[in-house]
Order: sequence, then structure tokens, then C-alpha cells
Amino acid sequence: MSKARLVLVRHGQSIYNQKNIFTGWTDIDLSEQGIDEAKKAGLLLKKNNIYPDICFTSWLNRAIHTAQILLKELEWEHIDSLRSYKLNERHYGDWQGRDKDEVKNEYGEEKFLAVRRGYDVAPPPLKPNDARCVSNDKKYANIDKKLLPLNESLKDTKKRVLEYYSEQIISKLQEQKTVLISAHGNSLRALVMELEQISETNIVSFEIPTGEIIVYTFDCDMKIIEKNVLIG
Repeated sequence: MSKARLVLVRHGQSIYNQKNIFTGWTDIDLSEQGIDEAKKAGLLLKKNNIYPDICFTSWLNRAIHTAQILLKELEWEHIDSLRSYKLNERHYGDWQGRDKDEVKNEYGEEKFLAVRRGYDVAPPPLKPNDARCVSNDKKYANIDKKLLPLNESLKDTKKRVLEYYSEQIISKLQEQKTVLISAHGNSLRALVMELEQISETNIVSFEIPTGEIIVYTFDCDMKIIEKNVLIG
């Protein structure tokens, strides 16, 4: 009998990752290293005989392109791919587009770490008239502006990710499907926090490297019976 599997892939290195810049909802594409990481992720799934039935991604190109490259390497491009802004990376507010070291120097290490690694501390918000606001991006034109953040904590990110997981993804797992999610460091951290019941304290030290794959296997009651981290 087949078992439900959830395959989480953090997108490959982005150009902003490479340059040590806060990215958030900024739609930055993969670096050359990130493309290579996505290819290796596809080959790892093939090596482990993991073929998804359906794919979910955020609305950001680095996650979308990671999934596309991965599925091409897997020779498994025919499956449906569904996308939602609710799987987007955490919104880093006024820190988006800024060098991380410069931000740390400006705010101090304690504040910097509380925002970057903590659970319920958000960075300074964007001003509503800031050109970086996603309300200026036409792909979000049909989303209620009240739902479009100006900044987010990990707690805020977790709320929207779990909403989407509950609305769209759990039902596929209940059908004993293998589900692929290609998303981001913080949106995936938020989901893993819930799946593994990681505390607010312990989530601070939990990180998912770019290109890493985590595979959860569930029983019929949607309890995790196995976790594997695939390493190339």
C-alpha cells in the first residue's frame, strides 16, 4: 500500500543569497549555483525513486524555477503545479534589498538576530507608498491589499503557510499522494515547525540550506512515521 509523502525543497541559491542581501518577497531569480542545486535536487529524487504526484510553489521565480529545473532532471514535468503567494518567503519589510551586514551594523546584533532567527519579532515595515510594496506588483492585483504584508515575523509567515497547507495540501496527502513543495527558507521553517512541533525557542537554531530536500512519510492518520533529509 502506498503511503503519503511530503517532499520539501528549499529553492536553490538566489542572486540575493549570493550577494548576502535580504530578499523576502523581492522576486529575484536563481544564481548559477542555485540552478546547479536545483538540478542536483532532481537527480537526488531520481536516485531515491521519489516521483511526486503534484507540485506546489510560491509565486516567486526562485521557487518556481527550482521546481521546473528539478522536475526536468527527474524527467517528470507532466504533473500539475499549483502556486500560491501564501507559500512566499517571509516579508522582510524595510530590510528587503539591503545588505545583511549593513543591517546588522545599523541595528546591532541582538536586534538583528531577534528579527532574523526569532519567532515573533518583525523587521521595520515598509511605508505604504514605498516602491518595494507588492501592492505595486500587478501579479498581486487581485489579492485584497489587507492580505499583502508590509513586514512579517516568522509567526505571521506561519499563519498564512498553515492556512494554505490546510486548505490545499493536506487533502492530497490524505489521498496517499507524494506532494512536492518548492518554497523558501522561512515558509518551509514555518511548516516544519508545525509538522515536528518545534518550540518557539528551538526554531531559532533550525535552518534549511538552499537546495536541501526533506521527505516526510505519513501514516493514514497523518502522523509522521519517517523523516529523511536527502544529501547529495
